[in-house]
Amino acid sequence: MANFTTSDGLELYYTDEGAGLPILCLAGLTRTTADFDYVTPHLTDCRLIKLDYRGRGKSDFDPDWTNYSLPVECRDVTELLDHLGLDQVAIIGTSRGGLNAMGLAMGAKNRLMGIALNDVGPVIDPKGIEFIKDYIGRNPAAKTHEDAAAAMARAFPEFTNMPEGRWLEEARKHYTQDADGLHITYDKHLRDAVLAAGEQMMPDLWPFFDAMDGLPLALIWGLNSNLLTAETVAEMQKRRPDMILARVPDRGHIPFLDELEAVASLRKWIGAMQ
Repeated sequence: MANFTTSDGLELYYTDEGAGLPILCLAGLTRTTADFDYVTPHLTDCRLIKLDYRGRGKSDFDPDWTNYSLPVECRDVTELLDHLGLDQVAIIGTSRGGLNAMGLAMGAKNRLMGIALNDVGPVIDPKGIEFIKDYIGRNPAAKTHEDAAAAMARAFPEFTNMPEGRWLEEARKHYTQDADGLHITYDKHLRDAVLAAGEQMMPDLWPFFDAMDGLPLALIWGLNSNLLTAETVAEMQKRRPDMILARVPDRGHIPFLDELEAVASLRKWIGAMQ
């Protein structure tokens, strides 16, 4: 567990554990290094580096919320690699982390060994975006982790056959609790950044996907996802017939990465880089 200082003076939190193939784990939009707790026991032969983006988790919040953007986050990633003295890493990118990975493929491909995308592609289903806008930047109505777990189970009916206690684990990972109730683990102004981005025309991300050409590529797809459609997955396969694809049943956005299908695809992807 450590911090490094970005070029604009923020202290960002990261962990660096294990030995072997260096894999940088980039979390979802509002998430933290805790997103990768479930997959870590399955990747014990790798060096796992996990980052809290600026404004999330244990990293500094940015006084300028407009810096909660993909280009700035990609810059932070390359600065972390420089800090660690790593020329190249593989990336597991969950949701927004996958968008950052594609951005790095476009702008800093020489730093990448391979990319695994967790339930994200070049086209984002508007239904998923609207769902995110509904909750982002707000503390939950639930006052305890137990109440939040029950609310999450109701809010995500696309997740079935869940491990015992998983929603409670999720609630404890993503909310802190005090006498006033539960609190989000990220800067509330991330909401401002997301809403502002939504007012702009979405760029064509297919060139960013195509920029991953030549890199070992995997996709973990929650079959019940409200963010990644079957049509987008089909086009991804068409453009990258060599893409390792895990179809994860009983999961929406996002798979936890400890599902049998997810682990098998990640092991195959890692094998392609060794």
